[in-house]
Amino acid sequence: MLRVHKRWLLIAVFLLAGCTPLSKDMMHPAPLIFLLSGDPADEAAYRTLVADFMAANADVSVELLNIPSGGDFRRRLAADFAANTPPDIFLINYRHLGPFVARAAVAPVDGWLERSPTLTRSDFYPQALEAFTWQEQLQCMPQNMSSPVIYYNRDLFAAAGLPDPTADWTWADFVATARMLTRDLNGDAVIDQYGFGVTPSLVRTAPFVWMNGGELVDAPAAPTRLTLDSPAAREALAWFVALQTEHHVVPDAVAEAAESSLSRFLNGRLAMYMESRRATPEFRQINAFDWDVAPLPVGKQSASILHSDAYCIAAASPHQDAAWRFVEFANTREGQRILAQSGRTVPSRLDLADSPDFLAPSAKPANSRIFIDAIPTLRSFPLLPTWRDIEGIVDTELAQAFYGQIPLDAAIRNAEARSAEFFR
Repeated sequence: MLRVHKRWLLIAVFLLAGCTPLSKDMMHPAPLIFLLSGDPADEAAYRTLVADFMAANADVSVELLNIPSGGDFRRRLAADFAANTPPDIFLINYRHLGPFVARAAVAPVDGWLERSPTLTRSDFYPQALEAFTWQEQLQCMPQNMSSPVIYYNRDLFAAAGLPDPTADWTWADFVATARMLTRDLNGDAVIDQYGFGVTPSLVRTAPFVWMNGGELVDAPAAPTRLTLDSPAAREALAWFVALQTEHHVVPDAVAEAAESSLSRFLNGRLAMYMESRRATPEFRQINAFDWDVAPLPVGKQSASILHSDAYCIAAASPHQDAAWRFVEFANTREGQRILAQSGRTVPSRLDLADSPDFLAPSAKPANSRIFIDAIPTLRSFPLLPTWRDIEGIVDTELAQAFYGQIPLDAAIRNAEARSAEFFR
């Protein structure tokens, strides 16, 4: 009789289990893997975000993996996907997203966003959403956005008798300012203080091409080739290259190899440096001089380039719903506030970017509103599977022209020819 009762008990258990099937997340209690690339300040902010999420969601754990080198991060991510062991969530710039969405390796977030009780599309800047949209589907949730600005040493400006830059300064004003701030301080015919520092790359030159009425490609929505050889684009590139080859306000290749422009700015021997919001946490450690940010000098029209990272969910993740819960939490006002307070990012949420939480009147830079004012002018690179290859080719050729190693026209021809296969 006892055996009969046990048999019926087992049958009842199986029947109940059949009525309430276990979800994938219940069957796999392993923590969500969240992969990103950032410096120590970035990692600390994201670890706070993870801790706050787990405190509010006791049934989900998240393991954060940070790979500081961007190149190592991208190689690790590609290898993990190739091995079919991708992280559940990863943070990536839209410029590097193309290969993953082309292989349907990312789970689009449209459906979750539409059903979310806490997030709506209207919460976010459309420029950031559009950058992560592929074939009319939102692939990832943008966490931040930024534009390049001119970080400048206010003490060096004052010592040279120069006023702070204004929002309407022109390319000519910029060159004249940089020339006045490039100085041989001890009379040994060697420049000790440079007026400007910049990485010669497509992401740095694109704003100037667009300001001059030029385009990078023939059709931004579906490009088939580069258009750097157009008169407007070439004129802008020539102006940019001349900063080093003609005006000598930027360190040459030898000087840059000896000490980077970033290091020179930190040490007070570079007057202006072009970078996105990502430099702010490091620059806030500067105590030797005063600094602030200025907008890019204005060309024929206003334009700038979008920098934006987003949380993506791997299509192969067995925990997609739990991963969305983390992504959803991270993009609430409270979630984005944690990252905004680090100074590293401009929030992608409209209500947070234009608020004291980001603008932080008591913290540098004093003119953080410049990042907000630039948002209407932001454009983005095409979301192509091969865009990173194209961009890398242009960067190589442009750097050679910038440092006077080949003529600009040769660099443009080389870039056009070498990139052609990646548009096919």
